[in-house]
Amino acid sequence: MHENEPLASGDVLAFPNSNERRLRMALRNLDAALAEQREAIALFRSELAALGSAVNGLGDSAQALKDRLHDAAEDTALARDAALRLQQTAEAMTRAG
Repeated sequence: MHENEPLASGDVLAFPNSNERRLRMALRNLDAALAEQREAIALFRSELAALGSAVNGLGDSAQALKDRLHDAAEDTALARDAALRLQQTAEAMTRAG
């Protein structure tokens, strides 16, 4: 719409913004931004807690794996010792027989 054109029935006139009106609008926008920020911070904290739980779970899994590997190493050493004893017995039987 141009300056000299007549108003149509659906046209809306824009009222000039007063300082008070602009301030109220700015405060509403600030309130909305602060509310969004509160939501974002709450979500961030929630995600940090979930990450902490995941890291703790990973630590527990790593410790369990370390324990299983230690057990496997002990079992391997016992099996090696038993195999050496059997080998020595077999060699002794071969020499004697």
